[in-house]
Parts: sequence; C-alpha cells; structure tokens
Amino acid sequence: MNSDSIKIILKNKKAYFEYFIEEKYEAGIVLKGTEIKSIREGHCSIADSYAKVTKNNEIYLYGFLVQEYKNSGYIKHDVSRPKKLLLHKKEIIKIGRKINQAGYTLIPLSIYLKNQLVKVELGLAKGKKLYDKRETIKKKDIDRMMSRKLKYR
Repeated sequence: MNSDSIKIILKNKKAYFEYFIEEKYEAGIVLKGTEIKSIREGHCSIADSYAKVTKNNEIYLYGFLVQEYKNSGYIKHDVSRPKKLLLHKKEIIKIGRKINQAGYTLIPLSIYLKNQLVKVELGLAKGKKLYDKRETIKKKDIDRMMSRKLKYR
C-alpha cells in the first residue's frame, strides 16, 4: 500500500470557475474535539470560505463550516469558528506578500485526509472577470462537443 494514502473529502469546484489559481499549498488544520469525526463523515462545507494572514504571521481559514458530530454527547464545538492552518513560516511570509498585491486572495481548493491527518489544499488565486468566465464556459462546451464526436467515430 502507498505510504501517502489520500482520501478526498471535499472539492471546491466553484474555485476554478471563479478564480485563476496561480500557486497551490498544502496546510494542516488545527481541530478541536469532535470536529475530526464530523469531517471524516463529510459533514463540512468550504463554499464561500477564504484564508487570511494575521499580523503575527499565522493563517486562519474563515467560513469553513464543520457541523456538530451527531454522537458527540454534551461536548459541542462552534460550527463556524476560524480554524488555524499549519504552514512553514517562510511560506506564510511569501503568501502574505502575494496577498498584499492587488487582486490576490487565498482560497481552499480541497479538504482531504493524508495519513489520517486532515489537510487543506490552498490556492493563491486572482479573480476572473465576466468575460474570462464566459471564455471558460465556451471552452468547456467545445471540449464536450469534441469528446462526443470522437466517441461516435
């Protein structure tokens, strides 16, 4: 068996449509209590979530919703609390410099388990304009038509 067993839990499909992804980073997430069990069951959402670099060079993920674990008993966690991300200090400083440039943001692309640890793939992204989105849709339609024609040949 592979030493790096990866199980994808969530993918942010909307991110590739809304943004140009320039760089990708892998980060660990600091979780509390029953959050890990809830994530393993897939009871979480990264829609409309983003990451920010704080003044003391830490990265937090905002808008990442982890629903309460159904068998948690009396121990509960805050569903929408910001989660701290674990990256090397040099990476955080590099990301911080890029985000300060106009138009860049840090968004989660996917949540997955890697060797039983929850990881998030972050993308350094720049927003697309409306005409870029139309171009993306047009390209997908052309690719779909080409694959249909090749399928019937």
